[in-house]
Order: sequence, then C-alpha cells, then structure tokens
Amino acid sequence: MCNLYRMEKAPDAIVGLARELGREIAFPEGVPNFEPRDVRITERAPIVRTAASGALELVERRWSWPAPTGKPVFNFRGEGRRFAPAERCVVLTDGFYEFTTPEDPKAKRKDRWLFTWPEHDWFGIAGIVRHDPKVGEAFTLLTCEPGPDIEPYHNRQVVLLSPAACFGWLDAAEAEGAFIQPLPSGSLMVARA
Repeated sequence: MCNLYRMEKAPDAIVGLARELGREIAFPEGVPNFEPRDVRITERAPIVRTAASGALELVERRWSWPAPTGKPVFNFRGEGRRFAPAERCVVLTDGFYEFTTPEDPKAKRKDRWLFTWPEHDWFGIAGIVRHDPKVGEAFTLLTCEPGPDIEPYHNRQVVLLSPAACFGWLDAAEAEGAFIQPLPSGSLMVARA
C-alpha cells in the first residue's frame, strides 16, 4: 500500500488549472508554505476539497487518522463504497512509491520504486477527509485493484486522477466507480528510487 508519496510541484498548478476551467480555489487558512518533499504518514500536506459553501478550497491536513487499534488509517479500500462530496478530497502529487522484497537477500531495507505519470506534470490521488477526536481532520488515500503497471509491485494501488478528473471527483459529477479504477497499461513509468 502507498505509504509515501512525492510532492515536488507547487499547489499553484491545480489553482491554475481551476482558473482555466472557470473555477476558483480559496485558501481559508492562508497560502501554505510549499516545500518540495516526500510526504510520510502522519505529516501534514495540501489537499483540495469542497467546502460547506460548495466552493473549492486548499487546506493542509494530516495524512492518516488512528484506527481503534491505534494504527494509522492511511489507505482506504474504495470499491463498492459511496463517498459524499463533503468527504472527498484530492491529494496533490507528482509521484508515489511502492516497496517490494529486496532483490538482494542480505539487504535489510525493501526495494523502493517511484511511479510517475509522464503524461502529466502533476496528478491527484482520490482521498477522503474525516474528523478524528484525537487528531482533528485528516485524510486518507483511496485504493483499488492494481493496474498492469503496478501489479508486479503490489496487490493494491492508490486511485489516480488526471488533473482534469480531479474536479469531477470533487464535484461528484459521476459515480465513484468512474474514478475508482486502475489506469491502462503503459500509463505509469516506474523507476528504482
């Protein structure tokens, strides 16, 4: 499961696309101080969501909320579920990582693989936001069956959204099933990281 993603493109990329589509994204908490980085579970990162007013907003939230067991809920199975527009969010990224058993049996760390979508400078991961009494509002990444590019590395994958599809996900313009599916073969590039 995806437990690390990359964010090297500033959030203004999605703001620019929104303007091209006649939409605006508000910054109710101020414009975040963007720092290109890898985002880890429990860290705060920018997401775009629909506010109670119906407007789009970019806010920073924690990645994962604690399950009853105390373990972080950082991925959430998306198939067969319904998500209200108020729950939906888009997690901004330009790459994500998966880990496999090391090829070298003496290696102590797993092999790390970076997946990018060469067709897009940035893309979204479909997510949901929940309020947790311990950590406040937090987001998690939705998952689905793996596509052919990811299947050799993992048995699940995060739900990827093209830049234009990000707004359809947020608007609930189509049923969840239109978004919660893997990409076709050859969509993603993978490299050892």
